[in-house]
Amino acid sequence: MSLRQRKQQRAREQIVDAAFALFAERGFTDVTVADIAERAEVGRTTFFRYFGDKQEVVFSDEQRIIDDWTARYRALPHTADVPDAMVRLREFTVALCREMTADPAHYVLHETLLADNPELHDRSMRKLQRLVAAMSEELRGRGVPEPAATLAPQVALACYRTGRHTAGVDPAALPGAVDAAFEQLSEFTSGKAPFPP
Repeated sequence: MSLRQRKQQRAREQIVDAAFALFAERGFTDVTVADIAERAEVGRTTFFRYFGDKQEVVFSDEQRIIDDWTARYRALPHTADVPDAMVRLREFTVALCREMTADPAHYVLHETLLADNPELHDRSMRKLQRLVAAMSEELRGRGVPEPAATLAPQVALACYRTGRHTAGVDPAALPGAVDAAFEQLSEFTSGKAPFPP
């Protein structure tokens, strides 16, 4: 990166670090953009250069990770085979979970913020649905037929939500719990395991 890009990245990281420190101290509601800018030692104009509002700061790392892994998925060889697409989506989702939990303390705080603030939870769900829509579009572009192109990413999202519910706020448990949800679904659809009564 150029010197200018490094400075921009540093400023962005300062804002994110300051915001999460303040959220941990005071909670999300009691922190303002002015508070974050002051703690980060940047002006409000600089804050708004990187983030539209304080909610966006909560999802800063998540969005970067999703963008990164989406780009990696798009780099994979094309396939119109539905079972193969599901295998790749499973690998993609579990890998995404590992990346999201790489900083356990940050993940726990992030999940706590979502649980304590309905507006953040709703925004998170909207972001996930946009990711699902993008993955559906990607599958259609790869020749996966309907309804599989629409259904497969929704199934992956359901497995993620199930694993997240099972793991709670334990970052170490999330990837395995999500993978287990995919495995159980695979057993159900193959007839190897009956649906529970």
